[in-house]
Amino acid sequence: MTAPVFVDEQAVHQLDGVEDARAHVQATALTPAEPGPVGLELEAHLVDLRSPAARVPWARITAVVDALPPLPGRSRVTLEPGGQVELSGPPAPGVADAVARLRADTAVVRSALAAEGLGLAALGTDPLRPTGRVSPGPRYLAMEQHFAAIGCPGAGAAMMTSTASLQVNLEAGPASAHRDRVALVHALGPVLVAVSASSPLLAGRETGWASTRQQVWGDLDQARCGPLLGRRDPAEEWADYALAAPVMLVRWTDDGGAEPVAGRVPFADWAAGRTLLGGRRPTTGDLDYHLTTLFPPVRPRGFLEIRYLDAAPEPWWPALAAVTATLLDDPVAADLAAEACLPVVGRWTDAARHGLADTQLHAAARACLEAVADLVPPALRPEVHALAELVAAGRSPGDAVLTTARTSGPKAALLAATKEEPA
Repeated sequence: MTAPVFVDEQAVHQLDGVEDARAHVQATALTPAEPGPVGLELEAHLVDLRSPAARVPWARITAVVDALPPLPGRSRVTLEPGGQVELSGPPAPGVADAVARLRADTAVVRSALAAEGLGLAALGTDPLRPTGRVSPGPRYLAMEQHFAAIGCPGAGAAMMTSTASLQVNLEAGPASAHRDRVALVHALGPVLVAVSASSPLLAGRETGWASTRQQVWGDLDQARCGPLLGRRDPAEEWADYALAAPVMLVRWTDDGGAEPVAGRVPFADWAAGRTLLGGRRPTTGDLDYHLTTLFPPVRPRGFLEIRYLDAAPEPWWPALAAVTATLLDDPVAADLAAEACLPVVGRWTDAARHGLADTQLHAAARACLEAVADLVPPALRPEVHALAELVAAGRSPGDAVLTTARTSGPKAALLAATKEEPA
């Protein structure tokens, strides 16, 4: 897949006002490229199997991750502020290859963690432990301080430390198709939020939401985390979104140091010189960094970064990856999906709260799964057919989590998710 365009460090320069900033964002938003390649990123909560109610200390986490052998699928392993482990696979020729590589890498990581008494739980939210940052990284400390300053400390802490997602990265498509393709990926959002919902609990209690992960994102600053509206050219809309979004952090050292912005300063105000942050005007490097602090459900990064799926255990995350990629990249499936999703466009909150219990979302989900059942790669059809059966029954991966929690408690639900085996 086409890599995102970043400005060379030597080419970083001070922005010459708002229009210069706008042009920079538009130039890096979507790179024309034919659909086909797929990149996958899977987050999971790290669990001490002997003491699952306690978060794993940062020093222990980093020691284990630093000792990992080279992974066969070349995934990059990174850590989130609550200790979540993320595997990010390189672009693969198609979704079947992407899943196979990520499965192989996940197996190696799970084996290494198991030897240290640790496990991975791929769920949209941590069903047991209270929110809590274990990473000492200055970026995450500054993010925490910014969210507190603008009035959403609880949602900010939950997002950073207690959520996990499956991310699907797809090419932007040819330039002539960008608007329709971006519109479709957003139209699919509520449906796939409902289908993937695996997070009915947070911090030891039922929340009343099918996807608490999506609900947490909804409680954050919507100028930073809300969806694009898809009413005009996507690159232009992304530029307007980025310039209107408040600046969260200002970098002040090359080693990751950052200072939180304790208030709402749109990037446009900084670019125009109406407000100086760090005592200066912004550079293109500051703008690129600002873009990494924006978290819409679909983020343009040259390619389409689809961020709205709950993490889910086997066999569901491979099925979700296959369904998402096929609905967008197969022309027949895309046309069927566009029609099926029309009644539920924009219903993000209903999808998060009710999931497939919502009649219209259930109908749209069934239509989408039926559309792709025999169009996905043969290697992934068993998983997709199983997901189609689950959806037909009005269920999502979170129903099993909820059943286990009600029967045996949130700790059992968390531990059950660490015992998954590939289909």
